[in-house]
Amino acid sequence: MSSSYRSDVSPGPQVKDTPGAFPSTPGEPESSPAESSQLSLSQAVWKRKAEYTVPRKIRIKIGTWNVAALHGTEKDIGSWFVHGKGISESLSILSFGDKAGSESYEDVGHQEARRSKKSSTTPLHDPGLVPGGEDIGLYALGLQEIVDISSAAEALKPYNDPHPSRKWKRAVEDALPSGYVKVAEQQLVGLYLVIYAAPAIAPTVSSVSTTSVGTGLMGYMGNKGAVVARILLGESTSMLFVDCHLSAGVEKGNLERRNWDALQISNRARLDPIYNGGGELEKASDSIGHEDFAFWFGDLNYRLDGLPGEDVRRLLMLHTKNEYRVGEPSKRKIDAELALSAPNPTAKHNIYQASSNSHSTSSMGTSTTLQASEHVDPSSDPASLQTTLESLLPHDQLHSQMRNRKAFHDGWREGPIDFLPTYKYDVGSVGMFDSSEKKRGPSWCDRILFRTRKDKQAYEQKVHEEEAAKRRDQEMKAHGIDDPTVNEEEVLFDYDPANDGADDEYDPVADTEVQEKIPPDASSADKLHLEYYTSHQRVLSSDHKPLDAIFTLTYDAVDPDLKAKVHQEVARELDKAENERRPAVTVIVDHHPENQTNSNSSADHEGVDFGDVRFHSPKTRNVTIANTGRVPASIGFTDRIVLADQSAGAAPPWLRYHFDRSSDTTSPSSDSPAVYTLEPGDAANVELVAHVKDVNLVRLLNKGITHLEDVLVLRVHNGRDYFLPIRATWLQSSFGRSIDNLNRIPEGGVRQLQHQQQQQDGNDENARGVKWSAPREIFRLTEAVEHLIERVVAERGMRSATDERPPWENDFSWPFSCSETEQGETRCRELPLRVVREALDCDTPLLASGTFSPEVPSTDRLEAVARTLVSFLRSLEDGIIPEGLWADLEAQSVARETSKHALSVEEAKLEILDVMTKRPANSTAFSFVMGMLGKVVDEIVSGVPGEEGAKGETRELRRKLVDAYLDLFVEVLVRAPVLDGGGPSAKGRKVAMERRRRVLEVFLSRAEERVGGV
Repeated sequence: MSSSYRSDVSPGPQVKDTPGAFPSTPGEPESSPAESSQLSLSQAVWKRKAEYTVPRKIRIKIGTWNVAALHGTEKDIGSWFVHGKGISESLSILSFGDKAGSESYEDVGHQEARRSKKSSTTPLHDPGLVPGGEDIGLYALGLQEIVDISSAAEALKPYNDPHPSRKWKRAVEDALPSGYVKVAEQQLVGLYLVIYAAPAIAPTVSSVSTTSVGTGLMGYMGNKGAVVARILLGESTSMLFVDCHLSAGVEKGNLERRNWDALQISNRARLDPIYNGGGELEKASDSIGHEDFAFWFGDLNYRLDGLPGEDVRRLLMLHTKNEYRVGEPSKRKIDAELALSAPNPTAKHNIYQASSNSHSTSSMGTSTTLQASEHVDPSSDPASLQTTLESLLPHDQLHSQMRNRKAFHDGWREGPIDFLPTYKYDVGSVGMFDSSEKKRGPSWCDRILFRTRKDKQAYEQKVHEEEAAKRRDQEMKAHGIDDPTVNEEEVLFDYDPANDGADDEYDPVADTEVQEKIPPDASSADKLHLEYYTSHQRVLSSDHKPLDAIFTLTYDAVDPDLKAKVHQEVARELDKAENERRPAVTVIVDHHPENQTNSNSSADHEGVDFGDVRFHSPKTRNVTIANTGRVPASIGFTDRIVLADQSAGAAPPWLRYHFDRSSDTTSPSSDSPAVYTLEPGDAANVELVAHVKDVNLVRLLNKGITHLEDVLVLRVHNGRDYFLPIRATWLQSSFGRSIDNLNRIPEGGVRQLQHQQQQQDGNDENARGVKWSAPREIFRLTEAVEHLIERVVAERGMRSATDERPPWENDFSWPFSCSETEQGETRCRELPLRVVREALDCDTPLLASGTFSPEVPSTDRLEAVARTLVSFLRSLEDGIIPEGLWADLEAQSVARETSKHALSVEEAKLEILDVMTKRPANSTAFSFVMGMLGKVVDEIVSGVPGEEGAKGETRELRRKLVDAYLDLFVEVLVRAPVLDGGGPSAKGRKVAMERRRRVLEVFLSRAEERVGGV
């Protein structure tokens, strides 16, 4: 369609141009109308979402890794994050079922020995112990330190350098199965978050928004902080992902700064608001804390409090040394440290001494090794890894801050920690904790937290209950219940406000089943289940071990078929309700089935079908609009919804309409269209007229670039809009084409191209198709004019006795310049024009006996052919004398003016035609036209009755005819701007026009005349 249109959509946010933003459902501009039927429909459908949503499960993998800006770390990303490799079963309490215990695993010693920055460091023959690949529906990866954030140049850089993140994105995409789509991406200096969705999930992701919060230097720089992404899954489930890097350090001030960082991220992160499926803005959906599910992960940097780092290192290495064989480098290095570093017996928390008392030394007496007793429950075995981890976790700062409500206490949860601390290791080592001079104490710096909407609600409910208890306490004190003079027997119970709630203190760490304790909420029936939470101990390329968690999410997914059914039901209900309380009309189209060049029948079209439409031939159809409602209806056509390149208004340029009554508005305008009021039971007739007369539109229609199709919008004020499709079948026209294009039209005329793809490029000399020497249409028109002028003059000579003035005496440009009114002429004069145009398009001879009706006089035929010739020449795309050709002719004329040498008429003609041979087809057409004009002049002059000596009058008549024809045909034949030097001027225009007249005048001059300046 040439004028396609879009229906109203629910208002929503424009898709923000943020890094990695995934296209969501496009919305309307920020300001939307106060009342919209489409919005009401969307809202009504949304209220019934329970009828078209079904439970669906999806696996989500969250991964986090501090890569320490080390080269080669990207080689490991696919192995551990996508394929689940690099997990050490012996250094994890988590059970991995049938996948564990493969004898083909590469041992730790060989793995460390072959480590290279050019390949993955994970063990060979590792099948992967946790789900990955196509088993995961949504991958979310958070990285820290992809650039060196200790560098001031990086930390203070005022922009994000996207180059470092590209290698990570490429590594992830190379490892993912085919078809996974990136739905979100955000970077802040060294922080990088990217999310991928499975092929079946990606189309259901919308409302993607990303942002970043810097909390580093001066509290705002990006060396520390977070990147945040929010997506909407299945139109109803919002999910938040926070990848952070908090302040480092082991001092108390560092701990408080970490808590401050987390608070700043929560308070300052701002995202695009979410518009639900009903087009309504969800309250506070642009901030953290109002989503359905949230995942907070990254290098949180929380450490172990109250324990000497050296003792923690030694205790953990008692476990990790068992991974190595005797004599391997890491084995010897760990044994040496354990032998040289004796425990401090005076230490306040000597966990190493306490653990060593439960184990024996080795037979060589050189090192201490923890060996778990056989057939003993790990939870009660003092030598087990589980016991060791349980002894360390009470000192974890993060859990302590959560319990004390200083950070991540508002509903955040974490899975059981069944793995070794993820920081800090020697790069290239499985179990060697920091052996540098600093010997940093191991800690669980890298964490993955999660929270559901119900978790947050549970916390808020707990706070509300505590505040209510405090208010009751204050009320009791105000009533003097705590006054010692009050009789204790009158007190029904003892109440100690200081201990109120002490037995049921809210513990976000221990409360891992809070979902099930909250009554089901109809608006949030989704559930989140943690399947795996583990580190990848055998990834060697960084001093941090990567960490991931796999969740199973059950959420409400939209079933398209069910939604379509609900949509139809709601639409019918709304239509019925609107019809009962609003003005209603019925639109009746007057169908006119007729044979068309296309295969579609007018009866199959629900709107107005004009059938075949020709150039400059109006076609009329009628539409009846009846008020079938119970109240008066004010109706009128309003502005259509158009594209940027289409003309605005109630109707396209090729269509006009007329009501059979006066409008209510006194002076309708484009800003205030005409309005007509119909009383109940009344009806109005609207006449629609399709009339293609603009040559530019004809060119587009001929080339198939546009079509005669549109949609009129009938507005019923305070009622619904009615959309009236209109269409017409364009019949190819010879008007509006180029000379070369006309030369390629086959016999039978341009209508032969009605169902063909015509060659439009006239510059391709090797193009297939007919190649005439000149357009046949120009030949037929000029030939007919020459024949008819001879007949008309002869007929007038036979009626010489009449007193009727000859038509050329009324207008010397006759028969070419008869004016045409906007509404068209009388039928007897308009009909011949249509006949001539139709004959040209169908390649019918204009002089054939059946072309014109016998009652059409010769004068009317001549005028019709002559006028058609002028309009045809005007419509040519390039003209008879195009701009380039005229430049050569003008240069020749200027040279002749300079030489002041007069030529004979024949010499001047030859000189002009010699220049025009550069365009043979144009030259031939030019000869046709000028020869025809000369013939017309000669016939009119020869047909003037007079005495033998009236040569002076004859010459005067010839001069007037030639001047009139030159005035008309100069602009018709020559296509070039009238300029003088660099711009137009009155004198320059006059000179330029005079040159054009002289070029044409040569061909209308008598042979005995001399021509100068040509």
